[in-house]
Amino acid sequence: MTATSVATRGLTSLDRCDRCGAQAYVRAVLGTSGGELLFCGHHARAVEPKLRPLTTEWQDETNRLHEKPSYSDED
Repeated sequence: MTATSVATRGLTSLDRCDRCGAQAYVRAVLGTSGGELLFCGHHARAVEPKLRPLTTEWQDETNRLHEKPSYSDED
């Protein structure tokens, strides 16, 4: 899998922060190795200033933290 194809996939509740295990909302794809790191919103903000210049992709889905779930009548 290439770095580009990894970053295009949306983050799900199965993706966990590499620091604390909470749900991940940010994916950082490293430029040198192509590896990825996942972070919750809190830890992403803490490491962003130093880590972001080293990445080729910074997928930030923290805007989803404030979304209200929608339910259908079938639920």
